Formats: sequence, structure tokens, C-alpha cells
Amino acid sequence: MGVVPISWPQIMAEASPKCGRKRSSAAPGSKIRPLDDLLVELARRREKGQKVAFTNGCFDLLHPGHVAFLQAARQYGDCLVVGLNSDRSVQQLKGPGRPIIPQEDRAAMLAALECVDYVVLFDQLTPAELIRTIRPDVLIKGSDYQPQQVVGREVVESYGGLVVCLPIKGNYSTTRLLAQA
Repeated sequence: MGVVPISWPQIMAEASPKCGRKRSSAAPGSKIRPLDDLLVELARRREKGQKVAFTNGCFDLLHPGHVAFLQAARQYGDCLVVGLNSDRSVQQLKGPGRPIIPQEDRAAMLAALECVDYVVLFDQLTPAELIRTIRPDVLIKGSDYQPQQVVGREVVESYGGLVVCLPIKGNYSTTRLLAQA
């Protein structure tokens, strides 16, 4: 007989149904995960020594620039988690008439990409809380941000994580594409 350490996400996953918390609505094997389920999966991966890369965005109209960015971001970890702004947060950030595509469809498109391992929705205006909770090893944004502007940078760097600003490929912008339409 021995003792095996377990993580907080594992404890919460086991206790959730017993404490009246709602079970996951994600289909088995789905890349789109509620935060509680994602935390359990990431804990399993970390126990195997895997690195978690994280990025976020609205991804309102998925374009080639997004795909190239996500493919490059995936190279920084053993798995890539994409934090996806909810419809409510996109509307607050981008204004009336946005998002163009509902969050469920945006999440499904991202999940269909081979380079994306998990998609998690968040309702806040910034991913700060999500980053604090997930604790990615690598936080990735596009080079339209300076490292000091990246939300969550201080948190990630405080535990030895890396913040990367990747070059943006192409001249794509959802806002610009909509203005041209």
C-alpha cells in the first residue's frame, strides 16, 4: 500500500458530481471543453511532462492569418489551448453587429484545426482570469502586441513561463475584411 499525490483539478473533477456541480456538456473526445474538464485534462498532460501553450482571441471570421498563427503557436507546446471570447465579450470589445459568427460555430471551426488541441470559452473582456487558472507554460500572442502589452504576461513570467509574440503572416484583419465587404 502506498500514497499517490493527486492535483486540485483531479479532486474537483471527482467531487463535482457529488457536490451538485453540473457535469460536462462536452461530447467525449471533443476539443471544446468546459474549464473544469480542461483543467483535469491539462493536469494529466502535465503529469506526463507535457508543456501547455495558450493563446486567445475572438476569431470572429477565421482567416488564413489566424490559421498560420495557430499553426506556429502549436510549435511552442505539446498541446495548444485556445481561449475563445464569448459572444457577449466579442460584442463588448468589437461593438454592435459583432460577432458575425456565433461562439458555438467559432469554437467548432477552431476545434476542426489539427493544430488546436482544446478550445475553452471565456466571458470576460480579457483572458487574465483564464490565464491565472490554466497557468500555461507558454503564452502566445501576435506581434501586433509588444510583450509588455500582453495580458497575463506578469502572471506567466512569475512562475517561470514564457511569453512569445509571433510574427503575423499576411495582411489579414477581421475588422478590415468586414470594412471591405
